[in-house]
Amino acid sequence: MAMTLRLSETEDALLTELAKAEQRSKHDVVVLAIKERAARSGRRADMDRFLDDVLETDKTILDLLSR
Repeated sequence: MAMTLRLSETEDALLTELAKAEQRSKHDVVVLAIKERAARSGRRADMDRFLDDVLETDKTILDLLSR
């Protein structure tokens, strides 16, 4: 699916520099950035669920340790 990405001159210059440094097209740099952001977001959600489980499971010991 096609879309238009509107960038400021500064953002376009940064994208151009990244593409040149990585020897990729601007399109590829943007797609990679989206995929990396999605992966980080997924890992963050996993970590949040893990911490919620720890806080619930170990509530008593954590309370004792905080005193």
